[in-house]
Amino acid sequence: MILILAENTDTRSPDYKELMAYLDKLPGIQHRVHHVKGKERTVTEVYLIGSTKTLITEDMRNLPCVERVVRVSEEYRVLGRHKEDTRPTHFEYKGVRFGQDTLHVFAGLCAVDTRTHVEQMMRALRDNGQVCTRMGAYKPRTSPYSFQGYGKACLPFVFELGGKYGIKVIAMEVTHESHVDEIREALRKTGSPTGVMLQIGTRNTQNFELLKIVGRHSEFPVLIKRGFGITLEESLNAAEYLASEGNQRVVFCLRGMKTNLGDPHRNFVDFSHVPVVRRLTRMPVCIDPSHSVGARSAGPDGILDVFHVTAQGVVAGANVILVDFHPEPAKALVDGPQALTLKELPHFLDDVRIAREAYEKRTGLAQRYREA
Repeated sequence: MILILAENTDTRSPDYKELMAYLDKLPGIQHRVHHVKGKERTVTEVYLIGSTKTLITEDMRNLPCVERVVRVSEEYRVLGRHKEDTRPTHFEYKGVRFGQDTLHVFAGLCAVDTRTHVEQMMRALRDNGQVCTRMGAYKPRTSPYSFQGYGKACLPFVFELGGKYGIKVIAMEVTHESHVDEIREALRKTGSPTGVMLQIGTRNTQNFELLKIVGRHSEFPVLIKRGFGITLEESLNAAEYLASEGNQRVVFCLRGMKTNLGDPHRNFVDFSHVPVVRRLTRMPVCIDPSHSVGARSAGPDGILDVFHVTAQGVVAGANVILVDFHPEPAKALVDGPQALTLKELPHFLDDVRIAREAYEKRTGLAQRYREA
């Protein structure tokens, strides 16, 4: 059960203390308090954990400070969709709205290499009206001998260039709690010219201690990728780890499943699960066509497979696209063969707009038939 308190509830007030005292006395039930900070207001949510079936909804609604009560199912207690649950399916960060009703493209470098390449990428994004990018500083690799990323050494110039070119949010993978501290410190030293969306990669989807730690750093939203060898349910529960620790600003990313059934693609494209994640949870849904396809193959129509699978995900309702670009793919230190070029950026964005328009027409059509 979730108790949603009145807007801007003062946790020092007598009413709030009375509520907490009452909850402390509930047998077999623990409570956990989370503060959800929006652009203009702060909402306090209290999660009741334990056997809540005997609690009467109306009685709980009449407690001091309580505005609404949501009775939740066992699955995805915080991030899930529940009966009579009107909590938002979006959040705002650095002036950018991320939700199940929006679409943003995070085009950029899978791994940061040179300052020149970062600047070329960000300039191209600005010139094409984009405010988000991906920039990999920490790169977990299958082989210990592969390039692992430049880490904190590249953070200052990445953030400075982000501010210079109006990039508001940079998606950046972290693999250890120290990386979060390094990102925070680099942002502070550069004057916080941009924002960071922490990224949990597919290899760390079930690194539960890392999920707990990142979940406690609620100043940063998190993009978590589906684990490449586990079920969708297991991956959604991994996202729930983040939220259970206090960070509900979570984007869930489909990036393909590790199986040879997807050959010749790098992974089996799983973008048919876009509407499933939207139905089961309140999270915005991301797709990663680059790591799903893993190559620059094109069909007889001349359209790259990366474009095709992106369109499939967007037509299905995807809200975020995480895609690899590079000014000189042949010189990329990670995943160069799958990276798109800067010349292809306008084409890619135009193709995404066509797919988004198709999705909007489909939702409009469905609405008309529902009302008929």
